[in-house]
Amino acid sequence: MENRSNRIDRDKALRDQLVYLLRGGGAHLDFNAFVTEFPLELINEKLEYLPYTPWQVLEHMRIAQWDILEFCRNAGHVSPEFPKGYWPSPNIVPNIETWRKTIQAFKSDLKKMEKLLEEPSTDLFSPIPHGEGQTILREALLVADHNSYHLGALLVMKRILTEEVT
Repeated sequence: MENRSNRIDRDKALRDQLVYLLRGGGAHLDFNAFVTEFPLELINEKLEYLPYTPWQVLEHMRIAQWDILEFCRNAGHVSPEFPKGYWPSPNIVPNIETWRKTIQAFKSDLKKMEKLLEEPSTDLFSPIPHGEGQTILREALLVADHNSYHLGALLVMKRILTEEVT
């Protein structure tokens, strides 16, 4: 029979691993390191056959992460229209300040997700009452997966664009 101490240790270990994953641990890219090194002159560049710029991908990541966080925390939250509402208008051409604001908002929401996971009273396994079977655990993994996927796309975009520039 599992004792209470083992359950608490396992619960904390799971929460720690989720936060580690969200922060870019393991085989994932570190968001902070990546965006710090991203060439600012490339944020609005498009690649042939891709319908978006690096900033548009970053803004998409921010919107999706914000939506998932708010879904977890707020029963009254209304998600954007899918898929259009999860991408910025293609007519927006951001400046460096907009790029930085997107990064700050992303980091702020990521920190809020981490705090939600670190809070022992957050039930990771029970269905979210206003959802359709989703759990906080599932949503945290979705954030980590989605962020990882798009950071990988941004890395490929950066590599191609810097090859073209140099």
